[in-house]
Amino acid sequence: MPRSNGARASSKDKSIPLAIARSHLGDEHQAMALGVELSLPYLGVVHPKDVRHADALLFLDENGLSLQVAGKGAPGPVRAEFVTGKMGYRREHGGGAGQLVARAVGLQKTKADLHVLDATAGLGQDAFVLAGLGCRVTMFERNPVIHALLADGLARAALNVDCAPIVARMTLHEGSSIDWLTNAWEEGAEVSDATDVVYLDPMFPHRDKSALVKKEMQVFRTLVGDDDDSPVLLEAALAVAKYRVVVKRPRKAPAISGPEPGARVEGKSSRYDIYPICALPSR
Repeated sequence: MPRSNGARASSKDKSIPLAIARSHLGDEHQAMALGVELSLPYLGVVHPKDVRHADALLFLDENGLSLQVAGKGAPGPVRAEFVTGKMGYRREHGGGAGQLVARAVGLQKTKADLHVLDATAGLGQDAFVLAGLGCRVTMFERNPVIHALLADGLARAALNVDCAPIVARMTLHEGSSIDWLTNAWEEGAEVSDATDVVYLDPMFPHRDKSALVKKEMQVFRTLVGDDDDSPVLLEAALAVAKYRVVVKRPRKAPAISGPEPGARVEGKSSRYDIYPICALPSR
């Protein structure tokens, strides 16, 4: 059960992997409700850098919910942010039409309103780009903590006049997309026809210890780990997608075990493996 408001673990307590906390400006009721929902202890009002008895915090402040590694010298907070920052800049400067993910999904080849299933939503950045370009995007995130971050980001974005129409095209589900894809395949073509493109961005094992890893990846790996069931997810996606499956990978990483991709779109640090099923409609 969550701790009562203001309660803090004793310095003698064994360190816990994750807890809920807030700043003075963070919503107390939201913090306590999250603690109950996720079965995490609630530490009340804290300064993340001063916390020693938790490895990381789901932290609520005036900017919303974030994931914050505790202790001095930890990287800054990670949150799902669509209104400001990188996503806000991108929205204000073309909406991401030139992004590799848009090319990989095939938006330059069709004027149709595609339904994209983002089977590994994470913080929803690629999904937001695709929704901003007119796609209807269904998202699945199976990690409850990452799901909570994304749900909070979408809720805040829905209050912004410029972001609200984009968020309206995005639907978030909690749980495994593999289950949904498997059920869709078993239910037949009527369901699968509704899924034009399946997009996968599974967590890839990071083996190069000398390379710098993005801040959010450092935090995510301590919480989520790697997606070892990626081959199963790819197989399920290929059975359901109508036009193509797109998989994001580190640029030099091998393809997911299974059929070879039919095409690739490469960037400086990542690439998109494309598994075409049939031609996209012109309109």
